[in-house]
Amino acid sequence: MAPLPARRKLPIGIQSFRKIREGGFYYVDKTPFIAALAEGANYYFLSRPRRFGKSLFLDTLAAEQEGCPLSRSEVRAWYNGYWWKGNARVYNPFDVLQLLRFRTFRPWWFESGTPTFLVELLKERAFFTPRLERLFATEALLSSFDVEAIEPEALLWQTGYLTIADAHSAGGLIEYELTLPNTEVRTALNQALTHVLLPSRPGESLTQIVRMLQQGDSEGLQRHFVRLFASISHDWYRNNPIAQYEGYFASVCYSHLASLGLPLKAEAVSEAGQVDLVIEAGATVWVIEFKVVSGDAATGEALAQIQARDYAAPYRGKPGVARVIELGVEFSKTRRTLVGWHAHEWVAQL
Repeated sequence: MAPLPARRKLPIGIQSFRKIREGGFYYVDKTPFIAALAEGANYYFLSRPRRFGKSLFLDTLAAEQEGCPLSRSEVRAWYNGYWWKGNARVYNPFDVLQLLRFRTFRPWWFESGTPTFLVELLKERAFFTPRLERLFATEALLSSFDVEAIEPEALLWQTGYLTIADAHSAGGLIEYELTLPNTEVRTALNQALTHVLLPSRPGESLTQIVRMLQQGDSEGLQRHFVRLFASISHDWYRNNPIAQYEGYFASVCYSHLASLGLPLKAEAVSEAGQVDLVIEAGATVWVIEFKVVSGDAATGEALAQIQARDYAAPYRGKPGVARVIELGVEFSKTRRTLVGWHAHEWVAQL
């Protein structure tokens, strides 16, 4: 009598396709359904109850793309990141299906319904766009549905443009820390915001600006931003209230740079304090502080603050980082243009 085959383990609570396949667990093959979904032309709503395998199936969808020349980490950065206090972060299933079908990264979900009302609301409220990276809201605020008086945080959360990054509790109060979920939303939403923050789209090649950041070309980047703000006419400033609030210049810089698709942190917190912007452009890290000055001349205070508080310390010597650029950018409130651009570069020793 032939020996009975060894029993496999049951994958209770495991939501990773890779762990199940490599760990010798029982597995029901669902990959034929993936091809059918990818080839279909309809929307799909996964309506099964909790713990019926939705997260595992979405992870299987992501694993299937290994036949695509792009990496799993890139798929995760582009389309993962949604979290509702569960055990794992969730991929956007519509994006994953479109990726499997067309084999290219695009803001598929964002393009399926451009949020014109939302973008116009943020413009009307003079929303400081770097806050998109880190906001705080109570449960009552997130549950608000009064369209006439709804706060931007609640609307961004309810429409899927923000997700929960963390939950904090103290004294019976629960507060949620919100952030942009992934590269798709960060890039596409900030492209839309750039269009309403500026009278016309930047005329230069966006890929060239990415190369400037990757190569540490501070002078080239300075020339770009000087031209960008010089292109805004005085009439446009007078006729657009959003240009009158003090955070306008930093919002333009943040949204323009965030629309390029590079890893970035606004109001990045470290032991030394909070710096306005950190951009990781390949082996080059930019640590940037913005200041609005009341006079017509630069003060040097922005770079001085970076160096006094050593905001760049976490990035110097970090594996994979060859260059760190500390950059202080100053705008004149009276001249309505960039007046200060002070950079200091650290280069790793070979």
